[in-house]
Amino acid sequence: MGIKSNRLYKNFIESFPIVFLFFLVFTSFDLSIDYILNISFNLVYILIFFWILKKPEALGVGLIFLAGIINDVLLNLPIGISSINYLILSGIASFIRSRTLKPNLLYDWFFFLLSILIVNSIYFIVLTLIFSLSINYQLLLTNSFFTFLIYPLFSKIFNKIYLLNINKQND
Repeated sequence: MGIKSNRLYKNFIESFPIVFLFFLVFTSFDLSIDYILNISFNLVYILIFFWILKKPEALGVGLIFLAGIINDVLLNLPIGISSINYLILSGIASFIRSRTLKPNLLYDWFFFLLSILIVNSIYFIVLTLIFSLSINYQLLLTNSFFTFLIYPLFSKIFNKIYLLNINKQND
């Protein structure tokens, strides 16, 4: 029984990013606090950026693309918008990963801000200029801001899972 549970635990830790990504996409899970302020953040961006920086093989490009398509269908967006955003974000994270010698949370946090600004700018341009959809600018900016602010917290949580994954592979 111990060997099966250990293998199950190892498989769960290894597949955590994929399972969590599709959980967030299928449930359209948006962490928002609407009591006093309209605070929301995009956890999918944090998940993709972190795991592409730390362990890019954990999230394949095809799975990220598929998650974007599913997100578009569930949120009634033009097909491909979320996929483009997710793939651009993963591309930026891959570029940063290839240029970084020593990982540092502060640098990752700064580049995450630049990444979400680029991704949300492309999102805004595509939806307004090509599809003529109206976007709530304030909601987009506050979502980007709070996504940026909450990144270190989830980075610490995901880093613990990443270290568990590394420890399980060494066993």
